[in-house]
Order: sequence, then C-alpha cells, then structure tokens
Amino acid sequence: MATEDDEFKKKQMVDARARNISRNVRCTECGSQSIEDSQADIAILLRKLIRDEIHSGKTDKEVYKKLEDDYGETVLYAPKFDLQTAAFWLSPLLVAGAAAGIWAYNKHRKKTNVHIMALNLVRGVPLTPKEKETMLDLLTPPPPERASPSFWWNRLHGQ
Repeated sequence: MATEDDEFKKKQMVDARARNISRNVRCTECGSQSIEDSQADIAILLRKLIRDEIHSGKTDKEVYKKLEDDYGETVLYAPKFDLQTAAFWLSPLLVAGAAAGIWAYNKHRKKTNVHIMALNLVRGVPLTPKEKETMLDLLTPPPPERASPSFWWNRLHGQ
C-alpha cells in the first residue's frame, strides 16, 4: 500500500512539473499557445519529451536548456536576459529619456536666452532685431478678451 501511495505521489509530482514546464514553452506550430494548451502534433511530442526528460532525472533547468538548444530561444516564453534582449526592452526608455533631455535642454536654453537678453538691456548692450522681437513678444500683454456673439447668433442674423 505504501509503495502504491509513493508511486502515485511521484507520478503526481512528475505531472505537475511537466505541466509547469509545458505552460512556459511556446508551441512552435501555433506560436500563440503553450504546448500545454495546444493539440498540435509537435506540442504532443514536446509534452512527451518533457515527461521523458523528467523521468530520466533531469532538473527543470536542464529540460529548458535542452528545449532551447533543440528549438531555439523563441520556444521559451521567458527568454534569457542578455545584451541583445536588454537593448530591445530598454530602447523605449532610452528614446523617452533622450526626448525628455532634448525638451529640458531647449526649455532651459530658451529661459537662459531671455535672462541674458534682460541682462544685456540693463547693461546697455544693443539687442539684435530677433532679440527685440522676442522681448516684445514676451513683454507685450495679450489682447483683452472680447465678448463675441456665438456662432449660432451670427448664423441666425446672416453674418
């Protein structure tokens, strides 16, 4: 009786390990399903291969390594983190960081130029025409808001 229970527990453990590995391996035929969920011939063969490897005493890492060696890194849902995948996953952050840096630099440069122009005015240094235009744009208050009739009012009166 004890040997039957031990056999049953061992079989359950092997099945649980095999299912866990199968959920993390992509079906090479389906692409979007794990081999646990797929009914393709290759998925059935891979599930059998995984169980055979577990029965032969291999660890999960060794089974993953064998699958990766035989079918390539794309068969795993969680590929290794190396220089190539790091560049791929971190590239959006690098682009966003560069864009933020350029935006901050331009904003800082614009403020700095206004301060330099103001200091030059105080010192009596003549401004270039472009600097005069910039200073007038900055110092001229916006025109007052006029109460304009609504679009429908104008349309009603035929204007």
